[in-house]
Amino acid sequence: MNRRSFLANSAFFPTLLRGFRTRQDRDFDVLVRGGSVLDGSGAPAERKDVGIRGEVVTAVSDLTGATARRILDASGLTVSPGFIDVHTHSEEELLVNPKAESKIRQGVTTEILGMDGGSYEPRVFSQELRKLEEGGIALNAASFVGQGTIRGLVLGMSDRAATADEIEAMRKLARTAFEQGALGISSGLEYTPGGFAALSEIAELAKVMSGTQGLYATHMRNEDDRVLEAVEESIEIAERAGVGLHISHLKCQGKRNWGKLDSIFEAIRKAETRGVSVTMDRYPYIAYSTTLANLMPLWSREGGTEEFLRRLQSADDWPRIRAAMEEKIALLGSWDAVMISSVEREKNKPLQGKTIAEIVKERGEDPFLYTRALILEEKNRVGMVGFGMEEETTARVLAHPKCMPASDGIALADYGELRKGNPHPRSYGTFARVLGKYVREEKIMPLEEAIRKMTSLPAERFSLARRGRLATGFFADVVVFDPAKVRDRATFAEPHQYADGFEAVLVNGVVVFEGGERTEELPGKVIRSTVFSA
Repeated sequence: MNRRSFLANSAFFPTLLRGFRTRQDRDFDVLVRGGSVLDGSGAPAERKDVGIRGEVVTAVSDLTGATARRILDASGLTVSPGFIDVHTHSEEELLVNPKAESKIRQGVTTEILGMDGGSYEPRVFSQELRKLEEGGIALNAASFVGQGTIRGLVLGMSDRAATADEIEAMRKLARTAFEQGALGISSGLEYTPGGFAALSEIAELAKVMSGTQGLYATHMRNEDDRVLEAVEESIEIAERAGVGLHISHLKCQGKRNWGKLDSIFEAIRKAETRGVSVTMDRYPYIAYSTTLANLMPLWSREGGTEEFLRRLQSADDWPRIRAAMEEKIALLGSWDAVMISSVEREKNKPLQGKTIAEIVKERGEDPFLYTRALILEEKNRVGMVGFGMEEETTARVLAHPKCMPASDGIALADYGELRKGNPHPRSYGTFARVLGKYVREEKIMPLEEAIRKMTSLPAERFSLARRGRLATGFFADVVVFDPAKVRDRATFAEPHQYADGFEAVLVNGVVVFEGGERTEELPGKVIRSTVFSA
């Protein structure tokens, strides 16, 4: 072996290896060859090859005859940009298992954290993002700052109006988070303490984003009987603040509210004629996921967990709490619509995956008293899944041109610490379900439009520069899948199951999944917003 050949094949000379082999002897580092390319723009598919050097796409065309260090054969398959999950809660899970198994295996290459009003605290925002970078992650991550987190730091868990000084303190905290890379402000107005804030307070906080591309993303104050009013409140907040609005997991819960979708779409249309930019996201399931305590009224949760548990045992408060719960269950239809998804105590683990109706039938107990007892025993650490929506409105929201599929889930795995509980299947199946059930089977929109809504639309809306397209100069986040076979396998009964139909996933030009196997690579980046830097 001559010296040049030795250097080119030696692990001891990576710089020279790249120089001789990749830049001179090879046209690309990675070549995705022979696929049907959907570039993310919404244009129809074309037979093209995708050439990648380093972490970026450098060519999308017929590259017959080109050479590469690694060639992925995509013949008979579809090649698209990596999917962007714009509503996730993986802050802790990415530290526990940075391989992001349930997301990578369904084509997700970027997650947006900090939604529903809860996020890293502004004062340590950059420090928390650095933890992800230092440990390494398989996909890209960005984050919002939570209005609920900010309010909690300034006002605690109290249900009262903020003073002018307190609002200014909250605005200062928001600016601190923006300086450290937050994409915008999220709210969770069905939760404490964010839900204690009035419209005017939230608008004043959101005004710190005026004149930027920062978004106000909201889990609205109500998603059932007052859902239209909640949409109108969200629009008014954005309009007063002069910012864009993103409605999280838009839905109409309860059969009596399913018919309100046309009025909601009309309210959004009218807002846009006034210059308010509105987008939304939705997961492709007819059940939502939250805490069991969400069956109780917001006022009962003021003051934090200890105060909430005290009120559940109060002879004065319990009748009022139960009356509110009765209304909630009437909305859902019955206790058959409430499934326990997670508990902390080992003795209660068998409850996971069962409905309250099933549990109380076995025990011969009153469902309201049983629910109260379970929350008290678990110290309010109980998750639930609620079956409150229907397929027709779900499909109509997903098909809306301003809607992006999003999981509202977390990056899980079918092994280790993250294989716990009976979580909503959306963490494993959201994007596969959209492509399989709603695009291929129900044909609610063309494949190219679905891909646009998973890639370039969220990248543009959330200001993720050079993401969401297969185009020269864009980061090489790439998914190779079979549209005829892609499907979700996760169910409410058995949620820890990966999606089918995905052949390869690349993040920043590095293969993280191929042929059904995860690699050990962790090439993900933390994406920080720069729209507030001025």
